[in-house]
Amino acid sequence: MTPDDLLRKGAAILSAAGVPDPMREARILWRATPDEDSAAFLAKIEKRALRMPLSHVLGYRDFYKHRFIVTSDVLDPRPDTETLVDVALQAQFTRVLDLGTGSGCILLSLLGERPAATGVGTDVSQAALDIAAQNAAALDLTPRATYVKSDWFSNVQGSFDLIVSNPPYIAAAEMNDLQHEVRLFEPTGALTDGADGLSAYRIIARDAAEYLTPNGWLIFEIGPTQGAAVTAMLENAGFTDLQVIPDLDGRDRVVVGKNT
Repeated sequence: MTPDDLLRKGAAILSAAGVPDPMREARILWRATPDEDSAAFLAKIEKRALRMPLSHVLGYRDFYKHRFIVTSDVLDPRPDTETLVDVALQAQFTRVLDLGTGSGCILLSLLGERPAATGVGTDVSQAALDIAAQNAAALDLTPRATYVKSDWFSNVQGSFDLIVSNPPYIAAAEMNDLQHEVRLFEPTGALTDGADGLSAYRIIARDAAEYLTPNGWLIFEIGPTQGAAVTAMLENAGFTDLQVIPDLDGRDRVVVGKNT
């Protein structure tokens, strides 16, 4: 079977499984298969046909300026989250805390742009922290990135100029509406709080000032309908200079507050 025949076969399998743009994805999987190994290529196609995320089949996701190892133990980095990185880089910081770090994509992207900065990434999942550490090593950032198993601030020590977080913000009632790739393959705890989607924001807004330097910044990723609620939490906690910033699609995506 020629490469063109394999591509057509792969695309047909993906199309039958309801995968959008099947030929494009077949080409991506073919390019990721060494030595034109048809069996390996078709094995990848079958995994994707089960609606396993493309990043999980490939084992990586390109995010911001780097390539990150991705598995089912971490949230798949999304282009929307690059807005958070862009906004955070407008702040002055030498110490950054990333709460719920997952793959480490936010923290490591920030450290990659600030050679003098150091940071801490926390997660309740040791499996996620292991992936983040692998990504730090791959990007030669291990000396500047520390990982701590922590339920939000429970094991955090020290103070920071910047705290960032992309917490689980999908409400439990919305979970069944998610794409198969997300609902079936990504870690549930990274997607939803099992409640109204705002639980993590309440905890972080309440406690963040204790870990922020004066005039330090707290920056969240949010769901597109949560801007007003999260801004109100920060205002009630004494944060100032509040902003809600849209992503490239014009949807509310980031909330910013300054510690006083």
